[in-house]
This record gives sequence, C-alpha cells and structure tokens, in this order.
Amino acid sequence: MSIHVDIASTLRSGARTFRLRARFAAAGKRVVIYGASGAGKSQMLKAIAGLTRPDAGRIELSGRVLFDRAARIEVSPQRRRVGYLFQDYALFPHLNVRQNIAFGLQRGWRNPPRRGDSAAVDYWLHAFELDAVAQQAPEQLSGGQRQRVALARALVAEPAALLLDEPFAALDPALRVRMRAELDALQRRLDIPMLLITHDPDDAAHFGGQVLTMADGVIVGERFL
Repeated sequence: MSIHVDIASTLRSGARTFRLRARFAAAGKRVVIYGASGAGKSQMLKAIAGLTRPDAGRIELSGRVLFDRAARIEVSPQRRRVGYLFQDYALFPHLNVRQNIAFGLQRGWRNPPRRGDSAAVDYWLHAFELDAVAQQAPEQLSGGQRQRVALARALVAEPAALLLDEPFAALDPALRVRMRAELDALQRRLDIPMLLITHDPDDAAHFGGQVLTMADGVIVGERFL
C-alpha cells in the first residue's frame, strides 16, 4: 500500500475551532498514526474513507486519486474500496450478527434478510467463530465478539485496504491484549494493507511498521519499528 495525504479542514464546535493540516506519505502493509485524543486522527481517517470532505487538498491510495479538491475529484465512500472499523464498532442494534456482516455487501440502506444465504457472510462467520451467535443481537455479544462482527463487516466486501479507528479502545486490558494478537494474525494471513490510528503506545509497539505521530492536527514525527 502507498498512501499520500495532504488535506486541510477547519472544524468548528461552538466557540472551539480545530484546524486539521494533515500531510504525509507512507508505504507498506502496516501504517500506524499515533497521538493523544483530540489530535485529529479520527477526522483524518474519516476523510480518507470519504466519510467527511476536506476543505482542500488531495488523497491518493495505491495509485488511485480518491480526493482532489482542486481537480474536483471525490470518489464516493462505496467506491474507495476501503474497509472501515469504527471506534465504537457502530453495529446496528436492530440487526443480528449475520445481518450486520451482510450489510457490508449491501448497496443502499435496505436491511439484509435475517437468514439470507451468502457464501461470503458464511465464510467470515466461520473465520471469526461467530456461527453460534449468528442470530443474536449486538447487545447479547461480548466486547471481543462485537469487534469480530465489525471486522467481518469491514472485510466481507474484499476491500483493498483496512482503516481502523482506535480498534481496542473499547476493550478491557486483558481482552485488548488478546484482540491485538488476533488482529495481528488476521492481517498477516490476509496480507491486507492496514492503516491504524491509536492513542495507546502499546498498539504502536505491537503493530510496528511505519509509525507517524500526530498532534494538533499535524503529523509531527515518523519512525519505523
């Protein structure tokens, strides 16, 4: 994976103004963006995924221009071919596990059938050991199971890259260690490029690769682990 980001946005909330001026280039299968909460990491990741629109700049992923404000290029989120894992997993509470995963294959907002047949969904249910809970609602799952469902939904459409927003922040310390190991093994097995953002130095140390440090909306450092 190669990624080039050079974007600018001004975000306002009441009397507070935050300026995102993210500029970096990275290559390799693993890229970690590390920084304290409020550094602008999630805003930048959402811009890469197409969930927010920068005020200016350009985003290029593996040779594809996803956004170029000057050239009026803006690829829709569905066509960017990236899987996105939200920090809180963003599972639909009214859908069961199978439906939540199948939603990653949907075009539009129609709910997938509760017992719909899909070889791709069956594959990820089995791969993540979720067969036994396929008909359960998210509220009935453990934290680790919810994360697996969200990962399966992100991967079911065979994305070209995986974007992870603080994937372990919602887990207790013991589960965090186990899920790091599971994600590590999964990424190596699938050989899928991964961009992970985190405020936890243990995440950066575990996943290594190219680690970029972000503060106050700007990339301020780079190291390789």
